[in-house]
Amino acid sequence: MGTIYQQRRMSIPEIYPEHQEYWDAAAEGKLLIKKCDSCGEFHYYPRILCPFCMSDKTSWKEAKGTGSIYTYSVMRRGAPYAIAFVTLDEGPKMMTNIVDCNLDSVHINQRVKVVFKQSGDQDHPGPFISCFTPIED
Repeated sequence: MGTIYQQRRMSIPEIYPEHQEYWDAAAEGKLLIKKCDSCGEFHYYPRILCPFCMSDKTSWKEAKGTGSIYTYSVMRRGAPYAIAFVTLDEGPKMMTNIVDCNLDSVHINQRVKVVFKQSGDQDHPGPFISCFTPIED
């Protein structure tokens, strides 16, 4: 049978004004990451200053939304879920949830694609959160 991902309530994240564009894009099913206009490096978690060259000239770019699992852990207490670091095709690693799959089949270097899950619950919905699901071969 395996450990099947079950829908679970995700906490509502705190939203800062400098990240509003990120959350607006997530609501439209788009994953944005920051790119430095000075050195050309992509980075995630989005910051005002580039972590590579410290330039304040950064801009939002739409990511492909695909990557590979760098590392992960499956939690089996309560509703089972997997948390992972995914290396985006653009280079940065992001911490995320692996969803909509048999969690026993998740593995390192597995190709994944972004999907968006709403945080909160029916009575108190929050913003959409970027999660990843395995890409079918």
